[in-house]
Amino acid sequence: MPANFRRLAPLLFLLSSPFSLPLVSDAATLAKAVDPNDGAYKMPPPELQAIVDAPRGPVFKLGPRRKTALLESIPGLPGIAEVAQPELKLAGLRLNPRTRAASQFEFGTGLSLLDIATGKTRVVDGMPVRPKIAELIWSPDELWVAFSHWTDAGVELWLLDVAKAHAHRLISEKLNAVTSAGFEWTAGSDQLLVHLLPLHQKPMPTAPSLPTGPNTLETKGGKITQNRTYPDMLKTSTDADVLDWELQTQLGLVNTKGELHRIGPVMTLTKAQPSPDGKLILTTQIRRPYSTLLPIDRFAQLIELWDKQGKKIKTVAERPMRERLPIGADAVQTGPREFGWRTDKPATLYWLEAQAGGDPEMHVRVHDVMMQQAAPFDTAPQKLMELAWRFSSVQWGNDNLALVTESWWKTRDTRTWRLRPGIVDSKPDVLFSRKTEDQYANQGNPVVELNQFGLPALKLSLDDKAIYLAGLGASPEGERPFLDKYDLNTKQSTRLFRSQAPYYEQVVGILNDKVTSVVTSRESSEERPNYYVRDLTNTEPARALTNFANPLPQLKGIRKQQIRYARADGVELNATLYLPPGYEPKRDGPRPMLMWAYPREYKTADAAGQVSGSAYKYNRIAYNSPMVMLARGYTVLDSLSMPIIGEGKKEPNDTYIEQLKMDAEAAVDEVVRLGVADRNRIAIGGHSYGAFMTANLLAHTRLFRAGIARSGAYNRTLTPFGFQSEDRNYWQAEKVYQDMSPFNFANQIKDPLLLIHGEQDNNTGTFPLQSERMYQALQGLGGISRLVMLPNESHSYRARESIMQMLWEQDRWLDMYVKNAKPDVGGREDSNR
Repeated sequence: MPANFRRLAPLLFLLSSPFSLPLVSDAATLAKAVDPNDGAYKMPPPELQAIVDAPRGPVFKLGPRRKTALLESIPGLPGIAEVAQPELKLAGLRLNPRTRAASQFEFGTGLSLLDIATGKTRVVDGMPVRPKIAELIWSPDELWVAFSHWTDAGVELWLLDVAKAHAHRLISEKLNAVTSAGFEWTAGSDQLLVHLLPLHQKPMPTAPSLPTGPNTLETKGGKITQNRTYPDMLKTSTDADVLDWELQTQLGLVNTKGELHRIGPVMTLTKAQPSPDGKLILTTQIRRPYSTLLPIDRFAQLIELWDKQGKKIKTVAERPMRERLPIGADAVQTGPREFGWRTDKPATLYWLEAQAGGDPEMHVRVHDVMMQQAAPFDTAPQKLMELAWRFSSVQWGNDNLALVTESWWKTRDTRTWRLRPGIVDSKPDVLFSRKTEDQYANQGNPVVELNQFGLPALKLSLDDKAIYLAGLGASPEGERPFLDKYDLNTKQSTRLFRSQAPYYEQVVGILNDKVTSVVTSRESSEERPNYYVRDLTNTEPARALTNFANPLPQLKGIRKQQIRYARADGVELNATLYLPPGYEPKRDGPRPMLMWAYPREYKTADAAGQVSGSAYKYNRIAYNSPMVMLARGYTVLDSLSMPIIGEGKKEPNDTYIEQLKMDAEAAVDEVVRLGVADRNRIAIGGHSYGAFMTANLLAHTRLFRAGIARSGAYNRTLTPFGFQSEDRNYWQAEKVYQDMSPFNFANQIKDPLLLIHGEQDNNTGTFPLQSERMYQALQGLGGISRLVMLPNESHSYRARESIMQMLWEQDRWLDMYVKNAKPDVGGREDSNR
């Protein structure tokens, strides 16, 4: 922290308490002493620093047998020195070259064990010095916890003995964690399948010091395809060689005594799936040639079956590169795909086979076929089910029960079938059917538990006639989480539990076979989530398991309200309104406000008007949320509805700007009517697609004094093969792409726009170039704008220094252009441009 800031910070805190709005702002005072363009990281006011540095965690991880929970300690944010470490960008992957693992910057630093029956906690000893815990996996019998620990020399595998509360390193060999955790339990709780670095591997390939020729791309024609603008693609032949080197893996089996047996050859491995009985392993390798336009999951694949002695059993499939898929969100490649094991059988494979060329525009009766084949794979595969839509998911129970869900993006339809996978020629039966966007009709998700193989399977009632469903319980009153018992024959639900005001409580674990005792997570607007044991057979108070303290007691007293209002065409909207502690609208008058939103597409107005969230959820003040500005005296409107609706055959984005303006106008009118916002002092902001929205609102309205746009895209011609939910390409909907691009209307942006972007953004479509070109346009047109490029940051920002800088920028921007804005003498221009 600069010395001048250390001297000023205490004084500023005295001059401007978190809930006062002085006429002469403290940010303006600070700007006189701190040069905003000196290239050094800045620190925001103390009340914002306190939010960033508030205690985090611990993370609660309930064991599979529901007898013990693991508490993982989480430290503060990583520093820029950690985030700025070297990183490889290969085929959509970001890798740490030192550890042979996917990039990661947040780790656990300690473990404790919580006994569910007694509530007693034991601290785990034997931990590594300066732990960096990346992945944790309970054993199915709950006797062990395997976890990975990152060191400068690589990723280590450690084992926690739950009975002794003692941890130790299990093997000396390092893991390959490039595309997975690098380990998983197999065949119950006796052994782990591990991904090991090869023995005696040659050094990583390096690029020649001088180029040997150009890097070229060539297309020889073909069908129209829909490949979006992916980041971090391979660029050179050396990139391809390095990717191969990073993926090189040899599988192994290790027991809880640390006895390791390497199996099979070294592979260019992306996935390994052990069979439920642990006798077979399904492997997926990538095959050359590689693409420079596609991510690794669309490369050609070799899928094989091996036994645990390392003997190859068979080639399951050879999938070509998925380079030219048909157009549409439901488009898939022809041929077999999505191989997996039935979790309820010792060794039965299932997979999908697309029909009609995988083209969603083909009007056929069947779009997917679900197949299965049991070991020893010497009989013909069996057709399990024909699907009229696209396969979404499956949950296995037994030969008499599996739940298969299919969906269709264009119509937002989804339905779940009951399948009897062990009964030949049995007919599937529809259990649930709804629109994906209709959350009021969401029946909940099936509850699963670990079966005899230690794998998730549907939890059945004692008589096998019912399953259990848990959901968020969206309703006009907000979310009310629930647990239901669903009769498979009558198709009727019996409610076992529903969250009651003033709490937001949801079931996270079932403790007994009769489903009369559960573990819940409970919170309220003033109480952070804690865990409880609840008896569902009586109304006795729940027994507390944890007592995590409020990390930000200084912000206690924030008031939250779910508000409902309508836009000009009658579509119902809703949002969550937050008021700072001690603020009374009638007494104190309207305040400056920050609005924060993220537009979403809908096919029906009814679904767009549904209420989301809950007034009873904890007022979690995350450092990257707009709620931080409550500490600076602003009122905040968060999660405001910004629906873009296209009913029937209409496409939502055909009227994007018109609907966006109606959404914003309705929100502004409502907060002004409530007396919580000054119409002349409202800012709009958003991240990613919300940043895109922000720039569009400044371009097409004068509703807002300023905007904050983080990690956005502003020129849709740079994402010509679709974006967000738009699956038409630029040449099919040229006017839509042009009209939706705020870059094209930069000359109309008359209010200050703050642009923040990570220099290493890895999100599809939101290349840093988007913000750079938007700033150049505004600068050249004489607009008011500031561009902040955060070094070494991705789509979301991670380093403490970056977060502090982001908050300093936002606070300064709002202070200069919103908090102390004066009413326009002649009034602002009509918002309906």
